[in-house]
Amino acid sequence: MHFPDEQVIILGIDTSCYTTSVAIVGAKEVVDRRLLLEVPAGKRGLRQAEAVFQHVKNLPVLLEEVLPYLGITGVAVSSQPRSATGSYLPVFRTGEAMARGLALAWNVPCYLVSHQAGHIWAGLFGGRSRWEGTFLALHISGGTTEIGIVDLSRATQEDAGTMELLGGSLDLHAGQLIDRIGVKLGLGFPAGPEVEKLAQDGRRRDIPPFALPVSVSGLHVNLSGPETAAMRGIEAGADPASVAQGVEICLAETLTALALHAAETTGLARLLVVGGVACNQYIRRHLESHLGKAGIATVFTTPELSRDNAVGVAAYGQWRQESEAEV
Repeated sequence: MHFPDEQVIILGIDTSCYTTSVAIVGAKEVVDRRLLLEVPAGKRGLRQAEAVFQHVKNLPVLLEEVLPYLGITGVAVSSQPRSATGSYLPVFRTGEAMARGLALAWNVPCYLVSHQAGHIWAGLFGGRSRWEGTFLALHISGGTTEIGIVDLSRATQEDAGTMELLGGSLDLHAGQLIDRIGVKLGLGFPAGPEVEKLAQDGRRRDIPPFALPVSVSGLHVNLSGPETAAMRGIEAGADPASVAQGVEICLAETLTALALHAAETTGLARLLVVGGVACNQYIRRHLESHLGKAGIATVFTTPELSRDNAVGVAAYGQWRQESEAEV
């Protein structure tokens, strides 16, 4: 297996808190390989040391699948959660160490990018939205619920896809709310797909949704209140499908209000939505419908590229190497 000569072909690596990912992005082909980290039943996550150990085991397995592709011209890796001084998690150093070693062995450049910027690049890549200039980005996942400004017109070789933070959650993240309620309901972790399926079943059976509070103040939201209300409802015997619907509605209304405030504050009318929670179809439809009525164009990538992946990281490396060639 090989790509034609004289192409920019980037190996991307992303070692997030719950997924080991590697990808190859070339001019004509994309290879995407991932392994979810194993979380014991009933647990709401992993300690960093446990996640690092699983990444160490997973990386050679995934790399063995993609490295028969010849002619790699660069390696890109997510080395920190966000593009900010002091942003750090041990899991990302696992991927960074592997990426640096491979780049040295092959005598090719190694490009470092943040995990968040990788999501933004995956959003643009998978959504086929080659936006220029400035737009809003909403990053919603188990570890992040943030909205900010991305200015691609000011992108440099050292700073591409960085989000200027406007606001977000002051306590729980969107994915945390879903996972905590899901685990309480006896579902697996991460609970997103199962909670969505449960909510869909509830709508098919005309089960009324469980009402959860929505707490939005300008550019900040709170999700611990909805969590407390949902937990009390479950303990009081509320129908699981009703609770699942309530979580979806709460998040959809919360994120819509946050995006509307951001658009009003900045005057920007384009929104890119990325992160694992963006896979939820109810939340997608709600955002598209309500923001569309307000004149805000909302773009999602595919569900597969919304989840943690190395494709966006590799796409960043591709842009970086092509930009350097043009200088």
